[in-house]
Amino acid sequence: MTMNRRIVVIIAAVVVVLVVAAVIFAIASTQRWILATVAQPPSTTTAILAPEQSKARDALSGEKMDARERAAAEYLADQPTAYWLTPEQDPIGTAGKTVSSLTTQARDQEVAMAIVIYGLPERDCGNHSAGGLSGDDYRTWIDEISAALEAAPDVQKLVILEPDSLALAPECGNLDERAAQLRSAVHELTAPHTWIYLDGGHSAWLPAAEMASLIEAVDVADEVRGFATNVSNYRPTYDEFTYAHAVAAQLHGMHAVIDTSRNGGSVDAGAQWCNPPDQRVGEPSGTFGDEVVDLNLWIKPPGESDGPCEGGPAAGVWWPAAAAELAQDAR
Repeated sequence: MTMNRRIVVIIAAVVVVLVVAAVIFAIASTQRWILATVAQPPSTTTAILAPEQSKARDALSGEKMDARERAAAEYLADQPTAYWLTPEQDPIGTAGKTVSSLTTQARDQEVAMAIVIYGLPERDCGNHSAGGLSGDDYRTWIDEISAALEAAPDVQKLVILEPDSLALAPECGNLDERAAQLRSAVHELTAPHTWIYLDGGHSAWLPAAEMASLIEAVDVADEVRGFATNVSNYRPTYDEFTYAHAVAAQLHGMHAVIDTSRNGGSVDAGAQWCNPPDQRVGEPSGTFGDEVVDLNLWIKPPGESDGPCEGGPAAGVWWPAAAAELAQDAR
């Protein structure tokens, strides 16, 4: 074969590879566009994943528990609940793998998945859930999570982004910084079939008008579905619906999800948010919804401590006795 003929063959081969790559890219882009176009927002008909990685399920294989505590863990492990991504539990290098596992589980079971992203710098302003990443590491972490979400455009994904971050901002004096961090995270996390909810506080925290102004400060109304209320708290569902409507009325069409994981008791927790006694699990995910509230959702996994108060372990640690108390009327 002459040199010129070899060059022609090589060029032809390169052209074929480029054409095939272009076709594959076009098909993938078309599929993503279709999925984004037909994707339905979350509602009361949205079934949520009960993740294999839940601490309730982990406790069944590694925790010493009595019969009552084990029964509670078995019950709670089967409940559709959000999974909390934290840099302590899912650091850089593993967070994407965890998300990919969750999307695979959701796909296999033909359900949606819900995650909480909780790793902002100076998280919780030094309170019981203090921690988080540096600014640079947070961006890296979010990028890793985003890539895993984007790789599953066929799976419906609910993302609760940084609970308490906005409602705490006036007390912490860092609204401008928080808004910029959240805005950047939203830009990265936006993907097909992904519904993002910002922090919406709860009905006994900030007035609705103030909460709405904090959400507006993030300036991502066209990229998020709305906001989440009552996360890790115990406020009654009726109060949260009323509050969500009041906040949404000032946000021109934003929607909400409400955490009902631990608000089912008859004893009012009042202002106590850290392991109040005599509480119970609330209505299961997807029980309630209306034109503003997409659905209620178990966001805070029942059985995980709020912090070292009322005899509890550190925030986020599985607490068998609390799990048994929360679930005793549900089994």
